[in-house]
Amino acid sequence: MSKYDALWNWIKENGSDGFKLTYEEIEQIAGVSIDHSFLTYKKELLNYGYKVGKISMKEQTVSFEKQG
Repeated sequence: MSKYDALWNWIKENGSDGFKLTYEEIEQIAGVSIDHSFLTYKKELLNYGYKVGKISMKEQTVSFEKQG
């Protein structure tokens, strides 16, 4: 079980081909603060049919893309 499971499930349920979420939105969905460990956990998202695209520190957003 991952601390980001709630986020991964939300993304899978969303079903969009590609979209962006702000850090604040991610924290609200996941129920935990986004931190450096997100870089380690992001590979789990592949199991849900998505991948993490661009992470923008300036805009404080993360883009997500549906796989194949």
